[in-house]
Order: sequence, then C-alpha cells, then structure tokens
Amino acid sequence: MLDFKDFTITDKERIQKYTFTANFCGCDLAFANLYIWKFYFCTQIAENEGFLFIRYWYGDKLFFMLPLGNGDLIRAINLIEQNAKQEGKSFRIQGLTPKMRETLERAFPEKFEFVTNRSYCDYVYLHEELATLSGKKFQPKRNHINQFLRTFPDYEFLKITPEIVPQCIDLERAWESRHSNNESETRKAERKAITTALENFDALGLQGSALKVNGKIVAFTYGSPINNSVFDIACEKADTEIIGVYAMINNLFAKQIPENFIYLNREEYLGIEGLRKAKLSYQPYEILPKFTANTR
Repeated sequence: MLDFKDFTITDKERIQKYTFTANFCGCDLAFANLYIWKFYFCTQIAENEGFLFIRYWYGDKLFFMLPLGNGDLIRAINLIEQNAKQEGKSFRIQGLTPKMRETLERAFPEKFEFVTNRSYCDYVYLHEELATLSGKKFQPKRNHINQFLRTFPDYEFLKITPEIVPQCIDLERAWESRHSNNESETRKAERKAITTALENFDALGLQGSALKVNGKIVAFTYGSPINNSVFDIACEKADTEIIGVYAMINNLFAKQIPENFIYLNREEYLGIEGLRKAKLSYQPYEILPKFTANTR
C-alpha cells in the first residue's frame, strides 16, 4: 500500500534523486514545476521499495505519473492501480513521453491505450542554436534583437534577485491585463504559480534573468534543470509593446544557461495559437508528444 503525502521545498533533493537519474525530459518532472503547481493539482508523493510515486488531481479526476526508480516496475504500476481503486477512480498515467511510453508498454504489453493532445506537447530546442542564433533560419530573430539594441543600447541584463522580484510581479500583472479581458481561474492560477516561484527562487533552485530599460524591468525569464542534460524554461514574460524584447531575453538567457544542458525544454503551447507560432518560430529540435495511458 502506498502512503501518499504532501511535499515541501525541503523535499527537493529527495525528489530530484529520482527525476535526474530517470533521464526523462518532460517538463512535468522539473521539481520547481511540481512544487509551484501543487496548490492547483493537489500533487502528492510516496516512496516504496526504490520508487518515487507522484499523483495529482485535475478536478475530480486522479492521475499518476510513471513511477521513477530502479526495481520491479510491474509491481510499482500495480501499486498505483490499487491506489486508484482505493480512491474509487479510473486508473490513468499521464505525462508519458515516447521513451516513458515504451518503458510502460514493455512492462505491460496490450494493457493500456494511449491518447495525446498536441496542445500539451513539449517544445524542445538545441541549447547551442538558441544561444548562437546562427544560420539563415534565425535571421528574423537576429533582426529583432538588432532593433531592440538600436532602441535601447543602454539596457541592463540582471540576474533575478529578491530586490527585483516585486518589479517582476508587477510586469506579470501588466502582461496579464493586456492579454485578458477577464481573469479566468487558469490565469489566476498561473499568477499564483509565478509568484510562488519568484518568492521561493533560490530554495527552488531556479535560475533566471531580467531586462531593464530606462530603470524599469521590461522582461524576465526563469527555469530549472529537468535532469543533467535538459533545462526547463518555465516562464518568459515581457512588455509586448517593445519590439525585440522577447528575442533579446530569450537569447541572453540561453547564453547564460550552463553548457552541459544540451537541450532546452520550453514547455507546451496549451492550445494558445499565438504561443504555438512563437514556439515554432524558434525552430524546435523536437515537438515532444506526451501521452495519457488508460487501461483497456
């Protein structure tokens, strides 16, 4: 039997012991993402015989992530299936990348059917490409950066510190007011998640930067490792009235991320068409599907 419990920031190393060694690259496995969204999904964890188990709720639906660890995966899957029955819920495993799906299918041939939603695919990029923006395909991005530099030659590029967090939160609120006529529950949740991240920046192991022009923060971004080779860029907000500001913060931050991270995961587009086009404009190395496994 699994004993699921809430987790705190102090569990970061405990959880990353499993997520880093699993070597899966889905953004859902970044500890910071798990933590800042746990208020919304009621995320809980359990440990049993060398495995980490993660479950969460979306409305009244219960979901599990693929158990992470070394040992008897068949037993581990059976344990979460039993947990779903104890809760009186259908058994679903969500957030499965193709590699995770293959792992599950090897353990349980024909047991599951898989569905995916393109809105929740992860957009994965080569770190070197976003840091250098070399080649013809990135000419439009270089043009945007050059326009920004001509307009704001005295810009400042800063690390996110407690001193500028209030300005970053103000920018997020301004961004929100420009992009939404009414504040939906999803928007409110996103604001809370971003605020939680900014207010717990160092404890979450986040890395982030901001752009300042004329004494004002006009863009910020942050992220954290998923594992030792994939870095998750979880948030990027900017003053959309400034031409080239997104290209600028994107490129400068990519240059700052340590070189051992070969890939940058810029997460999903969530069905937002403008966001999908923006992600495609950066020439993804891979659009990474994520599947939900339902028992047949």
